[in-house]
Order: sequence, then structure tokens, then C-alpha cells
Amino acid sequence: MAIQKRGTTRKTNAGAKRPRRTNANRRKDSGAFTNFFVPLFFIVGILFCLGFLTLMGYRTVTASAFFDVKRIDVRGANRASREEVERIARSYTEKSGVWNADLKAIKDDVEKITLIKTAVVARVLPDALVLNITERIPRAVVRTDSGDFWADEEAVILGAVGKDEARPPFVLRGWDEAKNERAAKENRERVKIYGKMMIEWQDYELAKRVAWVNLADLREPQAIVQDSGETVTIILANENYKNRLKSGLEKIAGRGREVKSIDVSSSSERLAFREKL
Repeated sequence: MAIQKRGTTRKTNAGAKRPRRTNANRRKDSGAFTNFFVPLFFIVGILFCLGFLTLMGYRTVTASAFFDVKRIDVRGANRASREEVERIARSYTEKSGVWNADLKAIKDDVEKITLIKTAVVARVLPDALVLNITERIPRAVVRTDSGDFWADEEAVILGAVGKDEARPPFVLRGWDEAKNERAAKENRERVKIYGKMMIEWQDYELAKRVAWVNLADLREPQAIVQDSGETVTIILANENYKNRLKSGLEKIAGRGREVKSIDVSSSSERLAFREKL
């Protein structure tokens, strides 16, 4: 019996046509676009207007007379001029008021005053500024060709020493007046050495025996003293200033007319004598 095979046919979608977008679908998409972006546009516009009005209101309020500066409290200024500090602060708040005052600009200008090391500026609403001042502290009296000046630990020259001001028993000479970093670094070291000498020479009232110290050469500090009506140089080492000065004074006692200098920087003292006339 013969078996008859039926031919099978496959239906493919290759030739099938894609459905066309109808006018209804287009209207539907257009409506969705309108429904989303139009409200969004209005919301953005409303937020912008509210932000603009808020900004204008903020500027109007902060610029009002309510925030005009009525009090400037300067704290910590003893040597520095309070009037100068207040003048700087008022120059920045005259138009802006306390609220809009540029505190950093005030701080930077106040710290340009020589006697002021740091300044902290704070606003106290609605109408006050507080400035906390840290002044530079005089650490040494420096003698130059122009006179005697106070210097702080950072080797900043603070001003001339007043005639009626109390001063240390001796002054510092050998200051480098050049305006560069090397000079500034060495001058800071000079102030440091001067401070150590001042502390160590309090014993036995040694400081009162010294007229000045010469720190031109930092490796060879010198103390200039008076003996028998003459000045004598005592060459020290960079340590143990008290014992070395004490030893030098003992060795030249009553010999100022013959001894020009004595070197006590090592274990064996070396004397230099004046030329005989």
C-alpha cells in the first residue's frame, strides 16, 4: 500500500506588512507629549518666578537699614590702633551692612597692620561685628643705623622703641635689613638666640653687664661688655651662654684697658690685647 506524503508549507512573516500608524495613534502620542511637557514648562516657570522673587526679597531685606552696622567690637588690641581696625571694618560695611559684609576681606586688611598677627571676624546680627585680634609680641630690641626697633619672634619689625618705653638691658646688633627669605630666616634665628641669652643671663644679673650682642655671624655670637671704661668683646659659642659669659667676665675683670676681646667658644680661652700707644 503506497504511502502518500503530504507536502508541508511554512508560513513566514518575511513578506508580512508592518501595521501602519493610524491617525488615532498619532493623536494619542501628541496628546501624551502635550500632557507631560506643558505642565512641566509651567512648573519650571513658576519655580523660576518664585526663586527670582525670593532673591529680590532677600536682597531688599539684607540691604535694609535694619542690618546697618551700629557696633564694632575690637578685642585684644593693646598696642595696635583700635581706631584703625574700626575704620577698616566700617569701610567694608558702610554700604553692604552687617549681613552682606565681606568678612574675609576685612580679616585680610586688618592683618596688614604691622602689629597684628591674626584677626578673626564674626558678624553678630542684626547690627554688630566682633573682631578678635592677636597681636605680635615684641621679643627683641634691634639696633640699626636708623635707631632702635622692636621685633617679634618672626623677625617682623614692629616699630621704633619709644623714649619712655621700658626696654631690655641689652640690644641686638647684626640685623640683616635685606628684603629676602634668607635674611628673614637668619633674623628669626637671631631673635631666637637673643631670647635664649636673655633667659640664661638673668642669673647673677649677667644681662646688666652686657651693652649689646652682635649676632651678625650666627656661628659666632658676641657679647659686648664694659670694663674699666672700655668695651670688650666676648666671643661665645652657640650653647651654654650663661657659663661662657660668666667665664669671660671673670677673665677680663679689671683688664678692660688692655684686653680688646676674649674668645671663650672653646675650652681654651684666647685673649686679644689692645695696641699700646
